[in-house]
Formats: sequence, structure tokens, C-alpha cells
Amino acid sequence: MHGISNVDPGRTIDWSRTSDDYARHRPGPPPEFFLRLAALGVGRPGQRILDLATGTGLLARQFARQGAVATGIDIAPGQVAVARRLAADEGLAAHFAVAPAEAVPFAPGSFVAATANQCWLYFDPDRTLAELRRVLVPGGTLVTSHFSWLPRANPIAAASEALVLEFNPAWKGADWPGTIPPVPAWAAERGLALRAMFWFDAPIRFTAESWRGRMRACRGMGAALDAGEVDAFDARHAELLARIAPAEFEIVHRLDAHFFAIA
Repeated sequence: MHGISNVDPGRTIDWSRTSDDYARHRPGPPPEFFLRLAALGVGRPGQRILDLATGTGLLARQFARQGAVATGIDIAPGQVAVARRLAADEGLAAHFAVAPAEAVPFAPGSFVAATANQCWLYFDPDRTLAELRRVLVPGGTLVTSHFSWLPRANPIAAASEALVLEFNPAWKGADWPGTIPPVPAWAAERGLALRAMFWFDAPIRFTAESWRGRMRACRGMGAALDAGEVDAFDARHAELLARIAPAEFEIVHRLDAHFFAIA
């Protein structure tokens, strides 16, 4: 999310801890997101795409479904293991490796585009851009994107965030206002050429069970707390949702993407 800190003071963030919930309950962007990417030149058949901090491979696997040659990297071994399993279960030709964005383990000119969804804030931008200039073809494209719920637009999301903060007051991801800059500050500071951008809102449907899983898989919960703390949160969250939420509901998410030319 734009404007959110990449550090929760006193907490270590390890996405491997929450890989199972991430795979089962953390939805990928809706189809419209990928249609817009493809309309702007990313995610087309035969295209060689690198997905940075791929997590469980949500973007990379969708690119593979569309016929692209997709590769994902992530520093969390648990996430990469799940991404490989899910791709194999579906028979997708997507490839995954454990590696940071600042040290991409591929040869120069290996890709025509790179994507970074909900993760650029965790990278060293200068080192990552240096690697992208190496592994992308000349004039290649970097897409940074986000897929974030809007707590100020939905009382269920706001109440769930408040409960996360009870268990983890250090979490800095709460109460995101939804602001999308025309050009992110980090890119403007480095003089990157913006090729295109878009943003839109989409209602994402959840059940109480799937929203509980989604919240367990957030940075402030499953990626930061121990199993006992997560279980205690989940029990309280189930009670909260039984009071305030119907059996099925929608949480509005805001999606955005910025396309940059990498010289």
C-alpha cells in the first residue's frame, strides 16, 4: 500500500509462517486487473515475466494461465514451496526460486517485464532497479501494483483491523486511506519514466471463514505473531464476525498499477 511503513517496530515479519492461510484465503486480484495489465502490454502469451516477491505465486500463476512464461522469486522458502505445489497441481509451466529482489538469480536480458504486487515497499529500490536493468531486455517494463482493502469504506474491515491492533499494536498497515499517487515518490526521486498507470475499486466477496483466513494471513497477524497468538486472535475474530457480519459479504478493495520503462 502506498504510504505504509515497511517496518512494524519490534516485530520480525516472516511470510513463511502464514503460507497455508495465504494460499487458501488470500485472494489474487480479480480478472479485470489482469485484463488491464494485458491491454497495457504485460501478461501476454509468450511473454517472459519475472514476478518479484511472488508469495504463493498468485500473479505468476495467472500469467502462466494466460500463456506467458512466468517466473516468480521470493525470500520466504515457505511461500515458494506453496507456489510450486499450486502450480504443479494445476499443471502450469510457472517456475519459482528462493531469492531477494536485490539479487535476481537469472542471466542478463532474461525477461521483458517484471511485476511487484503489494511488495515494493520491502525492497531496496536502488539495488532492485540495478538488478532489473540487468535482467530485463532494454526498454523492459516494471509494474508495481497493490490490491488493498479499504477500511474506511467498510465497517467489517475496520473492526477486523482494530482487533489486529489489540493483538499487535506495532502493526503499521491499519487505516490505509486509499490514496493513489500519480507517480510514487520513490520513482519520481529516481527519474523513472512512467509509461501508464491505472486504479479502480472492486468488491471482493468473502464468507466469515474466508475473511478470518484472510486476516490471519495479513502482515500484522500470521506473518508476525506466534501460532498461539494467531489462534487467540482468530477465536476473538470469529466472535466479532458472528456479531457484526452476515454469512457472506463484500469488502471493497482498491487496485492500482504503475508501469515504468527500465532503461
